Amino acid sequence: MISTSNNIKITEIETSRISEVDFNNLPFGKHFADYMFEMDYKDGAWQQATVVPFRNLSIHPATSALHYGQAIFEGLKATKNEADEILVFRPDMNAKRFNESAIRMCMQPVPEEMFLEGMRAVLKQNSAWVPSAEGQSLYIRPFMIATDEYVGIKASDNYKFLIICSPVGAYYSEPVKVKIEMEYTRAAEGGVGRAKAAGNYAASLYPAKKGLEEGYRQLIWTDAKTHTFIEEAGTMNVIFVIDDVIITPSEEKDTILKGITKRSVLEVARDWGYKVEERPIKVDEVIDAIKSNRLTDAFGAGTAATIAPISEIGYLGVDYKLPAVETRTFSNKLKEYINEYKLGLVEDKYNWIFRV
Repeated sequence: MISTSNNIKITEIETSRISEVDFNNLPFGKHFADYMFEMDYKDGAWQQATVVPFRNLSIHPATSALHYGQAIFEGLKATKNEADEILVFRPDMNAKRFNESAIRMCMQPVPEEMFLEGMRAVLKQNSAWVPSAEGQSLYIRPFMIATDEYVGIKASDNYKFLIICSPVGAYYSEPVKVKIEMEYTRAAEGGVGRAKAAGNYAASLYPAKKGLEEGYRQLIWTDAKTHTFIEEAGTMNVIFVIDDVIITPSEEKDTILKGITKRSVLEVARDWGYKVEERPIKVDEVIDAIKSNRLTDAFGAGTAATIAPISEIGYLGVDYKLPAVETRTFSNKLKEYINEYKLGLVEDKYNWIFRV
């Protein structure tokens, strides 16, 4: 059956696949909900927006995204509150960041209202897939690829924008051991580090694999020029608490992705009366703070994990143990608050919740 909602054409499925999923054992990003959103850009305009049954894509072998890397994505989560409403945390910021990535990658921006309405439409169709168990959510993946059928190095004239959804459990089930990376680089100044471009993640796989072989779950990236300043932690922003001050690398550099979870953390911290500093952080400053017992907390902040406590930091062959996670006042309080905020269990005082 075909229907329309807010100018979005909806094609109904015949049979749901939800019975195939064991919601008591949800790996991250392995199962996908019944519907996806799809919209093409061609002839200089965005075409009919659609919600269709989840399916494989059929693409030409010369599709330009496959050859020249014009591909970007976002990540956000939907949860359900006690009234069975679907809630999404700050998707307007994802829409803005998505278009900043599009502009940097010479791609066609998506109208922010269509980004949000497309997400709303696909979530309504996938409402049964939004888990309600503790620690679970429906992960939302908007992405866009260049679709010119042409082998030639130029910006594509055509694009496909899609939103797919995946029911997920926790991304990290325990605190992470990380290594400060002193050889490989995530991003260089003037590059595409601020864009959420697919190629950034491909480039990180090899050093992350080497780190895993050495026993580290993630890497802390340092600046490309000198490897003396901390930038990010794996696929997350990184935050430290030193001398009761919340410290994180400044986003002024174009090598650091503008984190939505991180921005929320800092806004809450300031509201709670903490001193917050966004500035360059030297590796030596962090190591010295660990040695002198002035570093009381360290964690990654991102959509997938929300708050991921860092248990150990490896640097130049030495592993430095951080304070026990259960003793950490700030991140534990913060994680509980943000999780409750996403579930609608506390007042939406910052107007961050998007209700489907």
